Amino acid sequence: MIELQPHAEGMILPVRAQPGARRNEIRGEQDGMLKVSVTQAPEKGKANKAIIALLSKSLGLRKSQIELIAGETSKQKRFLIRDVETDELQTWITNELNQ
Repeated sequence: MIELQPHAEGMILPVRAQPGARRNEIRGEQDGMLKVSVTQAPEKGKANKAIIALLSKSLGLRKSQIELIAGETSKQKRFLIRDVETDELQTWITNELNQ
């Protein structure tokens, strides 16, 4: 199960990134983190921007509602998701993982 954490401005979503993949997709859950693959290489923040774009499209949020708060150069990242209720985010994750 994905370990969401409350934050003063929303929820923290832990992500395990796989840059340089064949396609952009949400691949499932790994070690309590959402596993996300993006085609961008991990250079100059390109992969991080691609992850934000993928999450915003999948969640139906603006990119400005998603902020990388930890793990800029790591595969293990933490994103702040603003203006989303815990139940709403948990439902979205459950739906994504069960596809």
